[in-house]
Amino acid sequence: MSNDNKYKYRIEIQQMMFVSGETNDPPIETTSLIEDIVRGQVIEILIQTTKTANSRGSKSIAPEDVIFLIRHDKAKVNRLRTYLSWKDVRKNAKDQEGGGTESLLEGNADGSTNADGKNLNTNDSSKMLSRYKKSKIRLPWELQFMFSEQHLETNEESEQVDEEEKAATIASLKRLKMADDRTRNMTREEYVHWSECRQASFTFRKAKRFREWASMTQLCDSRPNDDVIDILGFLTFEIVCSLTEEAMNIKNSEDKLNQIQKEKNLKNLNELQQQKQLKKRKYLFDKPDELASPLLPYHIEEAWRRLQKTDFKHKAARSFGGGMVKTRTRLI
Repeated sequence: MSNDNKYKYRIEIQQMMFVSGETNDPPIETTSLIEDIVRGQVIEILIQTTKTANSRGSKSIAPEDVIFLIRHDKAKVNRLRTYLSWKDVRKNAKDQEGGGTESLLEGNADGSTNADGKNLNTNDSSKMLSRYKKSKIRLPWELQFMFSEQHLETNEESEQVDEEEKAATIASLKRLKMADDRTRNMTREEYVHWSECRQASFTFRKAKRFREWASMTQLCDSRPNDDVIDILGFLTFEIVCSLTEEAMNIKNSEDKLNQIQKEKNLKNLNELQQQKQLKKRKYLFDKPDELASPLLPYHIEEAWRRLQKTDFKHKAARSFGGGMVKTRTRLI
């Protein structure tokens, strides 16, 4: 397979990287490496979810099979549950009125943007919410859904639900704070561009391309439904953002060390002042600073290595007799 056919999401990845803080134009090698990692993650998700579906006697992947893989990330699970609930609201509205607000398909946990970052009209969502009740997404591994008859919710269970919703809210507020920090000093043109980049997606109106790119026909016994594709679109956006943010932290640490070394090597204070003047704020459409450099492949490789560190928090203790042990790829 040629590179032209293999790499199909260079523009989308550039946009997602910009949303995550990368203001430079990353080289092709960097975006290609990120696309390889994302594709590997999607394939790993499809393999694991297919095994989960088969274990419950089904040939088709359900949304719950995908959510099961990230069940320990409470904030992300709650965002996905609310996202799917909004889709149900939109479907009911369309079925009953023959239309409905299309933007509700893109609603996420806070009701303001979709899973991939698309804008949502808050007034429309509030009106729809007042007319249609959101459905409760049932996750079969949760204790309260293992019985055919549901008991009345106790105060303790209610507090547990509140804690999970609180965790999701805190995570959403952190994301909003990061977005606010990144856009605070943007010009109008920069903010318009940033808003357009937030709409980047691997799957939105690209379902056929995404299926071919992820080799779903070869990996899945049956074609995944639209909900599964939408969840994968959400997760791929998260993967790119996580890689970019971690790589930016690595690069910033590297730049600080280089700057300290340069300041030690400066011969006089005049040169030091000239260096500091070069640090003035750069706008998106200004000429690139000679000192600024984009994320390079080795930044992404190191970010991937750090994100692949074994998380022992949710793993049972095991004793091995020695030798090499094959570890499973960790989902970001």
